[in-house]
Amino acid sequence: MAQQLVSTRNASAYAGVASYASSHSGEASAAGYLALGHAYSLDRRYGDAETAFRTAGTRGQALSDYADFLAAQAAVEANRPQDAVALLEHFADKHPGSLFLPNAPLLESEAYLDLHDAANALRVLTPLQSTSAAGHSDVRLATAKAYQASGNAAQALALYRQIYIGDPLSPEAATAKTQLAVMNAPLAPAERKQHADAMFNAKQYSVAADEYRALEKNEKQLTQADRDALEIYAAVCELRLKRLTRSDVSHLPVTGDDSAALKMYLQSELARNEGETDEHDALVKQIEQKYPASRWLEEALYSGGNMYLLKKNPQQAIAQFEDLVTRFPHSTYAPNAHWHAAWLNYRLRHYPEAARLMDEQIMNYPAGTEVPGAIYWRARLYEDVEHNLPQALNYYNTLSAAYPNTYYAVLGRQRIAIICIHDAVPPAPALAAVHPVEDPHLTAVLPENDPHLIKARLLANAGLNEYIRPEIHLSATANSWGTLAEAQIYQSFGEDARALQAMKSSGLAFFSLPIASVPMPYWQLLFPRPYWTQLANDAQTNGLDPFLVASLIRSESAFNAGAVSKANAYGLMQLLPSTGRSMAKREGESHFSTNELLDPTENLRLGTLDLKLSIDKYNGQLEYALAAYNAGDKPVRDWIATNDYKDIPEWVESIPYTETHDYVQGILRNREMYRAIYGGK
Repeated sequence: MAQQLVSTRNASAYAGVASYASSHSGEASAAGYLALGHAYSLDRRYGDAETAFRTAGTRGQALSDYADFLAAQAAVEANRPQDAVALLEHFADKHPGSLFLPNAPLLESEAYLDLHDAANALRVLTPLQSTSAAGHSDVRLATAKAYQASGNAAQALALYRQIYIGDPLSPEAATAKTQLAVMNAPLAPAERKQHADAMFNAKQYSVAADEYRALEKNEKQLTQADRDALEIYAAVCELRLKRLTRSDVSHLPVTGDDSAALKMYLQSELARNEGETDEHDALVKQIEQKYPASRWLEEALYSGGNMYLLKKNPQQAIAQFEDLVTRFPHSTYAPNAHWHAAWLNYRLRHYPEAARLMDEQIMNYPAGTEVPGAIYWRARLYEDVEHNLPQALNYYNTLSAAYPNTYYAVLGRQRIAIICIHDAVPPAPALAAVHPVEDPHLTAVLPENDPHLIKARLLANAGLNEYIRPEIHLSATANSWGTLAEAQIYQSFGEDARALQAMKSSGLAFFSLPIASVPMPYWQLLFPRPYWTQLANDAQTNGLDPFLVASLIRSESAFNAGAVSKANAYGLMQLLPSTGRSMAKREGESHFSTNELLDPTENLRLGTLDLKLSIDKYNGQLEYALAAYNAGDKPVRDWIATNDYKDIPEWVESIPYTETHDYVQGILRNREMYRAIYGGK
């Protein structure tokens, strides 16, 4: 009921939880009143929220710190700061170890400021200055407000500047900017430029463009060179927003510094977009000659390499990618560019160069996502071209040990089964760079008496989901069981998608861990089987592997039956309304509503039929059908038409769309994971 109240907050949901809270006692009642208080807060009924939270505090003890802190929060919002101060005084003494210990002084200082008591606001914040929390933007903002209220403008301004410039993406940055304006303390041009650059790097292009333009127009002391550069920086934001035209670029100023490289980069991107490859290449050459160390040369080379990749011109793509790696070997793009060069050499059958580059990939970029593929294809060269089967086995075995649950580890184990030799040779030097992930020592036995686990379960009962993970991880032993506990809590009230998300966001390197080293409940949550009876029946009806269907759903919707994508795809299997309508018509149904696709039963029935037809359309070649499911038929037909692939794995690795490449590999990998976890069940 509490979970329903959070999502709907209608009269009947409120009434149901209120009835439960009043008719129960102890922790059950406390959870009910916490749920009511939370819902009231979401509806901005802060007076009612404070009352509900206070009542929760009288009914149970386990979540009394939540009752006090959340009641104080509601009191501040309800303009009753004196209530908040009473609740927060000696909070640390009343609730040692509480999740809210870092936040209580901040809220208390806010209440004191509402009472126009800056001295006490500073008093409660002062102890934080000697802790690691002093650098947090929320602590700095609270302290700045207290200094400002106490008349210490210099200290306040220094902190506001630190937040706005040093932590520009924080929620507190906007308040800091406002306060700087209120205090008539404008930022220096360099500071404003630094902030705009941070917005650009965070891909907040619209905000960055506005700031560049405002700085250009309003800062009278800027030189003309500065203004010209800012105008060009704003233009690159427009490029990222797909709003830049050739006319726009033609009106940009002519400069002589790195902004000139940026202008040429803009011109090269517009040339690329219009298919003018000669113009694009000439512009990149100009950047190379005039600004060889510019970051915009790196951007241009990477863009050019990808352009030629899509245009099926491997020689030119290799040239661009190799030039990037030579000039910028430690850049963000370098690992991927290096791998493209290695793979394209393989595709051109330049095997010695491909072998050299693949070993270099393993040694120079061992943390990159490209390494499993590099190990596999280097092994294939040892096996197929160099006929060095013992060394090929070294690579396949290393791949299986270090990346056991990857797409390429599955292929590698298939090759191991084929190679029947007993000779051994020392591993090639490149393999020394590959190290298996350390065992995280996870346990499936939850510490039932751990107070944080108990509180987390009560928080779920109260619908306070946002606090479940942080509460669990207050436990000193949570690293070995916390992820499992969180996911099981969500699963317990039917939130399979949220349980899966908890597993995915845990930070645990599951795909680099052997299945046997992780307790099975973790795997079952990471690869769940909701709707299994219906799914298996529909898969069988259409001659599909149910584990394949489950794997596809896991990638498409993470088992969220109500998912609707930006592309207007619906439900578990993310079907377009047109696809649903077509499948329904094929089944002889004359009346179809798009909302039917949000019904798991209908989505599975129509989606499995659509998947079967897609596989049949590609003569049973699953990889083609999956690629088309993600990218559409036209590009897949185009990729197939090349018709110079030795085998299907080579075709998959050659998919030029990164999203589709990863999608196909991910589904095939996850199908094997389902099989390994559940066997024939």
